[in-house]
Amino acid sequence: MALRAPDPPDVPEPRLNPYLMAHEAAEKDYLSAWSSGRLAHAWLICGPRGIGKATLAYRMARHALAQKDADSSADMFGAPPAPTSLTMSAEDPIFRRVASLGHGDFRIIERGWSDSKQTKRKTVIGVDDVREIGTFMSMTPAEGGWRTVIIDAADEMNANAANAVLKILEEPPARALLFLVAHNPDRLLPTIRSRCRRLDLRPLTNAQVMTLLGRYRPDLSPAETTALAVLADGSIGRAMALEEEGGVTLFRDLMTLLTDAPRLNITRLHALADKALKGDAFRTLSGLLSWWLARVTAEGARGGLDTFTEVIPGERELARKLLSTATPAAWADVWDKIGHLARRTDAVNLDKKRSLMLMLMAVESAAATGKAA
Repeated sequence: MALRAPDPPDVPEPRLNPYLMAHEAAEKDYLSAWSSGRLAHAWLICGPRGIGKATLAYRMARHALAQKDADSSADMFGAPPAPTSLTMSAEDPIFRRVASLGHGDFRIIERGWSDSKQTKRKTVIGVDDVREIGTFMSMTPAEGGWRTVIIDAADEMNANAANAVLKILEEPPARALLFLVAHNPDRLLPTIRSRCRRLDLRPLTNAQVMTLLGRYRPDLSPAETTALAVLADGSIGRAMALEEEGGVTLFRDLMTLLTDAPRLNITRLHALADKALKGDAFRTLSGLLSWWLARVTAEGARGGLDTFTEVIPGERELARKLLSTATPAAWADVWDKIGHLARRTDAVNLDKKRSLMLMLMAVESAAATGKAA
């Protein structure tokens, strides 16, 4: 009997992940502030989803929790040397206690559960979720070091929650650190942003995404790894989600359909739209269509497609064909319409097949008439 291949390793949740790639500069900034004695009481960690912001926040929090009072950590030779890395073994007691959410000086604030079975999270972080942060941070650290709180993600706080956090930032407690993870920091109150030390994390390179895919999904073929790295747009989180959702196959089907523009094949159109009814396929397909149009529009506005990286063969020619039928501004209008329809479909639970067909018909109309419908 043939042996079953082992399952690929799961990507650890940020609190369980001892590994981080590509954000050494941000770690250096934090460690430099720590060593200089000019440590900010709040850190705003910004960047696109899925690039390691929360993982970095946990590394920073664990580092702080590992530091004790100078008097207690010094010996006859003085204080220990300043740390040069945020790396901590997954076997370290502090790492394990944070991972299990069992450290007395650590708290994580996330969107709460909307049901008793904990299958779906709420859409926002409410004031009840952050109400106890001020009291917790103002208490004397239980282990003689620091108290740390991570809010993931801070831009998901509603107005009341944001105002409650602002009050803490206005009178920051001693020996307490607050780490705010933000996918879209512009959604935060300007007064919150101004009271934080900001770290802007850049998207990963395609090579870095491929390296991480090799680490977490060594079973993938080189061609699929390369395709996912391009589609992921610098996010290992997005790459893993696309792999799980069959994103490469869906993208190939989408490109095949668009090849027929300006008159889409009705049989292919219905077949692809039918797939939108399965699981998260609608979100994946609408996201891929929006991403691709934005990419084509940006390249067209810059005057050419010479640097356009193909996910599948023939993609560059398809992009050139669509740009010859309408201006980049017209395709930007189509992109905007698709985004609006995707958000509305998700918000009020519209028919997913019909919504995807409307998106694709908007592309067809622009290719036929030279302008958005």
